[in-house]
Amino acid sequence: MKRFFLLIISIWKQQFKIYVMAALIGALIGIFLLAPSYDYINSREHNASPLSSLEYVFIQISEIWTGKINQNNLLLFYAEIGAMLGLLSLGFYRLVHRRLTRLESLKSELDKDLPSIIRQGEGPLLEFKSSLRWDMQEQRINRALETVIMKTVAGFLNSHVGGTLLIGVRDDGEIIGLEKDYQTLKRPDQDGFEQTLMTAISTNLGADLCSNVHILFHVIDQKDVCRVIISPALRPVFLNQGNAPKFFVRTGGGTRDLNIQEALEYVAGRWKNLKMN
Repeated sequence: MKRFFLLIISIWKQQFKIYVMAALIGALIGIFLLAPSYDYINSREHNASPLSSLEYVFIQISEIWTGKINQNNLLLFYAEIGAMLGLLSLGFYRLVHRRLTRLESLKSELDKDLPSIIRQGEGPLLEFKSSLRWDMQEQRINRALETVIMKTVAGFLNSHVGGTLLIGVRDDGEIIGLEKDYQTLKRPDQDGFEQTLMTAISTNLGADLCSNVHILFHVIDQKDVCRVIISPALRPVFLNQGNAPKFFVRTGGGTRDLNIQEALEYVAGRWKNLKMN
């Protein structure tokens, strides 16, 4: 477990290096572009420079580089401004890129016809569950079923591309519906079901992951089916079981937990490519 957390810290350090690099690039832009540009504008206001803007900037950059201009306080100011602009640009890029990626993934998933998806059967990107908490065999509430749902959600979150979970559908594709689950809720309808599911995700996996989960309801053969579209997480996702964190991934058409060595290797390969996303 210690090695696992050391790996997580290593990922954070890599992300920190990216922000440092963005700040450094911004600082250089501030020194070699913003400062000469300001000087040029100031000189033009006083009719002191007949040169074009590009010529003036290049001359100023050359003088700064060779040390002919030594305005330490002013250059430090522009370096700070540039560094802040670099960090803001990186943060804005990450935010926009992340949202666009999720929107594209969600749009692609919504374009699919649900009955056709069900006919394809379970696979690496698709899982069926009969219910959220109602045990069809024992005909009673079984809270352990919620844990089974959380395992599947965690597995999709930890995957490279996410996936879709359909609740109210048997493993063989038969539509069961959500009526039995509704009867176990304080609010026996779609809103109550969605609230219960999102609360379980927030409590067991992390509140920050709720934005990775989109819930829709469909009516097939006059029965409700819950469609849970899950986007890949930006961090490793754990599910506590017996006071021990478990790491689940999708393998084939199922979900399984990895041992520590497997988890270390998986995390190293899965999240190293998300440093800039």
